[in-house]
Amino acid sequence: MFRKFSILFLLVFLSVFSFCKKKNQTVQDNIAYQTVNVTLYPNDPLYFKLQTAGGWVYYDNAGVNGLIIYRKTATNSPTDFVALERTSTVLPNNPNAKVKVQSDSFTLKDTISGAKWQIFDGGIISGASQNLRLYNAVFDGINTLTIRN
Repeated sequence: MFRKFSILFLLVFLSVFSFCKKKNQTVQDNIAYQTVNVTLYPNDPLYFKLQTAGGWVYYDNAGVNGLIIYRKTATNSPTDFVALERTSTVLPNNPNAKVKVQSDSFTLKDTISGAKWQIFDGGIISGASQNLRLYNAVFDGINTLTIRN
């Protein structure tokens, strides 16, 4: 009898706590929400830099302060590209605190706070406590790159 009660109690306990999740902090918590729905064509001459691995462009018509679009690989797979918000997570309310690609084409830097991130995933290098906002970037392998949140 005690064993049945213990199992029943354990099942109830687990089911109750599986529905009571604490709100997860996300990397976007301090940046205003902006709907992003962009379709680009990397083979278009406007985006010439995106035709090879390691290429990047600024895209100003989406996100809060624009996007940085980076091509990680040239395998023509859905995960070839990364799209990052240019809004600094250190100074999210300062419109002048845009993240810029540095001359090494690997490091992103907020020129006001000096915080740095990696271009291939928005991960922190120094001076910040949150990654950059990463948008879903899906490449069809032929000519269409879709970026959404």
